[in-house]
Amino acid sequence: MESNVIPDSIRPQRLQPGIGLGLGPTGTFRSSLRPGVTVPIAPLLPTPASLSASSGPPPPPPPLQLHSLYGGVGAGLGPAVGGHCNPGNPAVLKEAVEAVVRSFAKHTQGYGRVNVVEALQEFWQMKLTRGADLRNGALVVYEMVPSNSPPYVCYVSLPGGSCFGSFQFCPTKAEARRSAAKIALMNSVFNEHPSRRITDDFIEKSVSEALASFNGNREEADNPNTGIGAFRFMLESNKGKSMLEFQELMTVFQLLHWNGSLKAMRERQCSRQEVLAHYSHRALDDDMRTQMAADWVNREQSVAGTIAQELAMTERELEDARLAGRELRFYKEKKDILMLAVGQLSAANAATLPSH
Repeated sequence: MESNVIPDSIRPQRLQPGIGLGLGPTGTFRSSLRPGVTVPIAPLLPTPASLSASSGPPPPPPPLQLHSLYGGVGAGLGPAVGGHCNPGNPAVLKEAVEAVVRSFAKHTQGYGRVNVVEALQEFWQMKLTRGADLRNGALVVYEMVPSNSPPYVCYVSLPGGSCFGSFQFCPTKAEARRSAAKIALMNSVFNEHPSRRITDDFIEKSVSEALASFNGNREEADNPNTGIGAFRFMLESNKGKSMLEFQELMTVFQLLHWNGSLKAMRERQCSRQEVLAHYSHRALDDDMRTQMAADWVNREQSVAGTIAQELAMTERELEDARLAGRELRFYKEKKDILMLAVGQLSAANAATLPSH
């Protein structure tokens, strides 16, 4: 298909996260739009050659991290920013988090011991009352990992979707909750700093670093049909937003890339602009998760053990990122999608068992 003009009746199906089958037995185009698995899984990050030569959407950057956010954005926030998320420095991370919590308490509640769980909720409630665009309100949600003995682990999801987890050894569930709240509060506070906003200077620096990393040239950055050009388009489309807000958007593209969906859409002749425009305004929802989980069920049925292998790797990534104090939503969503696939597979197997 040479033209990028797509009928409206077809476009929504072509832009589904499920992986396309290619032309089916009937030879119809519509049959190629249904989710299925024939496409090999793309690596999380492609080679520079595939980035520049690809005709599809760009691969997302790695999850944004306080300690390596595009070469040290936020360096003006103090010496702790450069190393507090280094998994090799747990003591430094703890010290940085405690310092931010104490500072926040001093400026909002006066001196004395701060209830960090309440402080985190009050922080986001304050943002809402000041006009922040929080579509689902200001509620902070905690999730305990089921366990009958320590160490206990707790995750906290912020109103925009960002996720953090307890980063210390926690002997009680209450301590795990406080630990998760501390790292989330620190990131929430840092996120308000001007250096955490996407500005023209930030965009130029990020694009220059991307060009250097992938041996690109300036023409690529100005061409929206290249991977780096599309990355620039994404940044410019989110000018004025914070790093956490941008990360929440990029998580969707990271998951689509991990699932192989971006490659499938490219093979369905979706243009990069179509995919960016469609998913830039679509929140990650249960329908998208269910479609991705179905793809993993199909993979498991083709190659036994696929889900278990991917789940083991994802759990290691999640654990490493949690202990390093990083933003966790990408890893957490991957695990949730794989667990959903396990549930779908179990239901399918149970339905096929002979009844007695």
